[in-house]
Amino acid sequence: MKKTRKKKPARGLKAKGAGLKKRTSPKKPVFRWNPDPDDVQRSVVKLVLTLVELIRKLMERQAIRRMDDKTMTEGETEAVGIALMEIERTVREIGRQFDLTPEDLNLDLGSIKLL
Repeated sequence: MKKTRKKKPARGLKAKGAGLKKRTSPKKPVFRWNPDPDDVQRSVVKLVLTLVELIRKLMERQAIRRMDDKTMTEGETEAVGIALMEIERTVREIGRQFDLTPEDLNLDLGSIKLL
């Protein structure tokens, strides 16, 4: 008679049925580069605009912090505000040329939140 061994859960994992779920498809869309030759230009533009938009939002948050801390003059505040609005307008304009919406340029950073 052959002995059968009881399977142990993998190290660090809970036993089957104790909270582990098999995930067959992601719940949120995943940003992926599309290697389709007809869509390469749009994919590259989407990636570049997403990075520019991320940097713009970070700069905007930094500007708000500096305004709150009163470390910028009125002139600097005005100049930064105009520059950030111009960057946002330019990103949206280029995005429209490639049929990209502002939502297409969001990064999902998980627990940090959408930027």
